[in-house]
Amino acid sequence: MSTSEAGEEAAAAQPVRRLRRAERREQILDAATRAFARAGYAATGLDDIAAEAALTRAMLYRHFESKADLYRAVLDRACLRLAETTGADDFDDAAIPALLRAASADPDGFRLLFRYAAREPDFRELIDSITAASREVGRRNLARVIPEGPWLDWAANLIPGFTLEAVIAWLDAGRPDPEHAAERIAAAVHGVMAAAQP
Repeated sequence: MSTSEAGEEAAAAQPVRRLRRAERREQILDAATRAFARAGYAATGLDDIAAEAALTRAMLYRHFESKADLYRAVLDRACLRLAETTGADDFDDAAIPALLRAASADPDGFRLLFRYAAREPDFRELIDSITAASREVGRRNLARVIPEGPWLDWAANLIPGFTLEAVIAWLDAGRPDPEHAAERIAAAVHGVMAAAQP
């Protein structure tokens, strides 16, 4: 008997641990997040996700009706994780560190939300709603330090997207200087705020 045959026989003799439905769903979502982040929605097939999860395509269909349903679940989970880490109402001194923690904890999900899903017409409304909410929260918080007028509107439109791009660029750069990254991004945001002052 060859070594590979012996390994296969030993693996076959091991009992297969069946995952509960919720655990299996999380396994699929993890694999789908990695696969979608690697190639994007259009270029990723269910076979790619099944291979990433080490499951059959039929197993995917037990949990999700379609690729679009699976992608929506991936995005929803990324939104939920982001909200749990960052909160939703204030842009204060804790906001950027929380955003960096969220991005570090789920970099593929973060990129899917803010880089890839925005380019997918079928999922654009989710990102548009997040963007609109971010602008509204930003405007409300910036109004404390920037007078009402077009420069407040400018800063409220610019800062949320600028901050997200700064965090994605930080991820793409390999997460350098993590203990000072929030300060550096905050300094850049404060530069935008200073530019909006009369």
